Amino acid sequence: MAITPGMCNSFKAELLGMATHVSTDVFKFALFSSAATIGPTSTAYAVTNEVAATGGYTAGGFTLSGFTASLDGTVGILDFADVTVSSATITARGGMIYNSSKGNKAVAVFDFGADITSTNGTWSAPMPAPAAATAVLRVA
Repeated sequence: MAITPGMCNSFKAELLGMATHVSTDVFKFALFSSAATIGPTSTAYAVTNEVAATGGYTAGGFTLSGFTASLDGTVGILDFADVTVSSATITARGGMIYNSSKGNKAVAVFDFGADITSTNGTWSAPMPAPAAATAVLRVA
């Protein structure tokens, strides 16, 4: 099993060639255990090895808000608001942003580097600063 971080190859093609993903779509962030096998070759969200959690997380993940697309120099960047839930019991090793408005098409996969755990407390995955070197999604 392996979680390989990166922007999904299918999303790159859709973004550049077909204008599939737009700001009015519903983007979600699903959480996965260390047993998941997801990465840049993933084309769509699937429930296999999605975390089982209580207190604010349901199958399919969080609905993301704050979609902001901009440029930092010559790099296109995409940002969302931080993901936080209180009173949750969750253990997750990685996550996937996907577009639930467009057949659950995969956008990007993230490996947290270690399990992020909360036990009836606050679980969060803060989005990185929206800049060319750090944004959650970058197209150079």
